[in-house]
Amino acid sequence: MQLPNYRNSIVNLTSSIMHSLGVKNTYPRLRIINNDKLKKKTNIVLIVLDGVGYNYLKKYGNGGLLNSNIKAKLTSVFPSTTASAIPCFFTGFPAQQTAMTGWNVFLKEIGMQATILPSIPRINGVKFSDVNVDLKEIYPKKSFLDKIKRDVYLVTEKNIVDSDFNLRMNGKSKVLTYDGNSLNGFFRQITKAIKKKNKKYIYAYWPYFDKTCHKHGTEDKLTLAHFIEIERKLSYFVKTIKDTNTTIIITADHGFTNVPNNKLIKVDDHPKLKECLVMPLTGEKRVAYAYVKPFKVKDFENYIKTNLKHACWLYKSQDLVDKNFFGLYKPEPKLLDRIGDYTLIMKEHYGIKDQVINHPDHPTLGRHGGVSESEMFVPLVMFDV
Repeated sequence: MQLPNYRNSIVNLTSSIMHSLGVKNTYPRLRIINNDKLKKKTNIVLIVLDGVGYNYLKKYGNGGLLNSNIKAKLTSVFPSTTASAIPCFFTGFPAQQTAMTGWNVFLKEIGMQATILPSIPRINGVKFSDVNVDLKEIYPKKSFLDKIKRDVYLVTEKNIVDSDFNLRMNGKSKVLTYDGNSLNGFFRQITKAIKKKNKKYIYAYWPYFDKTCHKHGTEDKLTLAHFIEIERKLSYFVKTIKDTNTTIIITADHGFTNVPNNKLIKVDDHPKLKECLVMPLTGEKRVAYAYVKPFKVKDFENYIKTNLKHACWLYKSQDLVDKNFFGLYKPEPKLLDRIGDYTLIMKEHYGIKDQVINHPDHPTLGRHGGVSESEMFVPLVMFDV
C-alpha cells in the first residue's frame, strides 16, 4: 500500500508554482524547485499528461526527453484518480479540502449520485449548471488562477472546455482549445500562448494517454505507440520555443495498473453484499465508498472480511480522514458526506464494480485510483528553454 506523501506530491508541486506566481498556499512547497528562479521566467508552463505514471515512464522512456529530465518522483493524491488529482492543479488542495473524492460522487446537496467532473447525474443527463445548481456547492474550493498577477492561459480539449468543472475553475484565464487526440493542435496552442506578450502562466492538459490506457491497458503496443508519439511531438515543440525564457514542468495526475476481468468483482454477483447497501457504491473501481444500512453494518463487515478479504482492505471512512489519507489539515465539511460509511481499497490488480440501471458499461483493462506504486507515483519533469 503506497499512500500519498503530502509533503512530496502533486499538491506540493502546485504549492511551489503558486508561490512563484505570488499566491499563498497552506501545503508545503517542494524544496527541489527554486522559486526565486522560477518567478523570473517569462513563461511558466505546466503540462499534465493524464495517466503517465513514474513507473511507466522509467520502463518505457529510456533515452527520451521526459525520462532525461526527471527531477523527482512525486506521489499523486488519494484516491489516485483524475477526479481527485486534477482539482489539485487548480486549487492547490487535495480531496481533504476539495471534497473531490472520485469519478462517481454522492452529492447530498442535490440528493443524487453524479459524475463529478462533467457534473451530470450518474445515469447521464443535463449539466447541473443548466438547471441553475450553484457550482460552489458542487466544487467548494476556489481556483487560485484569478489571484495570479500575470496572464493565464489554459490549453484544453474542445470537448471538455464547457464542463461545469472547467467553468468553475477557469476564472479569468484565456482558454485555447484543440481538437480531440491532436497532439499537433495541443502543442500548437501551447506555443501560441508562449509567444504572446507579457509574463504568463500556462496550464495544458492532455487526456489521451489516459484514455488509451483505460482501453488497452499498460502493456499494449497501442499504449506504447501513443507514448512514443508524445515524446516525438514534445521534442519538436521544444525546438520551436527556443530562447523564450520558459520553464516547462511536466507531470501526471496518476499512473495505472491493469485490472483483468477475472479480478473485477461485480456487486451484482454478491447479493448478500448488495442488500447491505443504501445505494450503489461510489468513488472508483479501485477505491469504492459504501453507504451501509445501519441495521446491516455487522453483516456488511462480516461479508467483506469473509468473502472479499483477498481482494480489498476495509476501512471506516472516518478513519481514513483521521489518518490523513485524503490530505492534511482541517477537512472540508462536505468530505464526510461524499465518502460514505466504509471505504474499500482494492488490492493489487483487483477492482470492484457496482452498475446502475441504464448506465452504459465500458469494459476497460487499465484502472487507477488505488494505492499501488504504479498508480500512486508520478514524475516531476522540468527543463528550461
